[in-house]
Amino acid sequence: MATLTEAVRSTSAGTARKRATRTRSDSSRALPAYYWMVWPAVIAFAAFHTLPVVVGIFFSFTNYAGYGAWNFVGLSNYVNLFKDDRVLQAYGFSFLFAIVATILTNLISLAIALGLNAKIKARNFWRGVYFVPYILAILVIGYVFQFFFSNSLPKILSGIPLFRDNILTSETWAWTAIVTLAVWQACAFAIIIYLSGLQTIPAELYEASSLDGASPWRQFRSITFPLIGAFFTINVVLSLKGFLQVFDPIVALTNGGPGTSTESVTLLIFRGGFSGGEFAYQTANAVIFFIVITVVSLFQFRVLQRREADF
Repeated sequence: MATLTEAVRSTSAGTARKRATRTRSDSSRALPAYYWMVWPAVIAFAAFHTLPVVVGIFFSFTNYAGYGAWNFVGLSNYVNLFKDDRVLQAYGFSFLFAIVATILTNLISLAIALGLNAKIKARNFWRGVYFVPYILAILVIGYVFQFFFSNSLPKILSGIPLFRDNILTSETWAWTAIVTLAVWQACAFAIIIYLSGLQTIPAELYEASSLDGASPWRQFRSITFPLIGAFFTINVVLSLKGFLQVFDPIVALTNGGPGTSTESVTLLIFRGGFSGGEFAYQTANAVIFFIVITVVSLFQFRVLQRREADF
């Protein structure tokens, strides 16, 4: 009798083990549900982003004009880029514009964010007002600014020689109008980022520093700015990257003129690649520009993250 009972138990245990093994094998063969949600996005990203990038890099080693036959030319497109005065001028303008616009955007945005974070009336209303420029179409606003700079400003400031004529026709000062438009729109997003950072700082730190007699400037220098270092890093990196790729404000205000004085790298790539018969040449320029932006962004992260503080 005991032997029969043990045999039944052994058989039941063996059956249970087989069922558990079969269940594990079935579950290992069945893909989790999230895979079926991720794969369509991965395939779409590869089809509409990765594949075109690979094709573009391939054509950068040819003399393809965007139509007709083509031949391999090796690295000649990349070599010629460093000899092209127009390309070098576009890079110089893009970096000058980006550096000035980044500095102004972060100074103005941080000042406004500090003001909005203070105890002022209708704080939420003003937050919404300052975010409006970010949701407006830049080309539409650009044409409004174009009318302002070319018609309204010369009449309002007719007594100032610089603004007596249309500033957009000046090779020396046209870029400042583009900076004004770009900074005006970029501040909207940067203000939101800074406000998010300011709200993470405990109020107790300011109360303790006030008891120790710290001035508002000392509080900003020793408490506020170090503790929003991560948000400052994000704003600076995103601002510089975005301003290096400036396109819409230039098209709306000057279209790269007068001459080529306000022609950015992105505008040069667009013109030469799509309407100038320089598809392969400007694709090589785009590859170089991508590398430049990547290196600059990584360098910014490396330098700025050292100054961040935690609490």
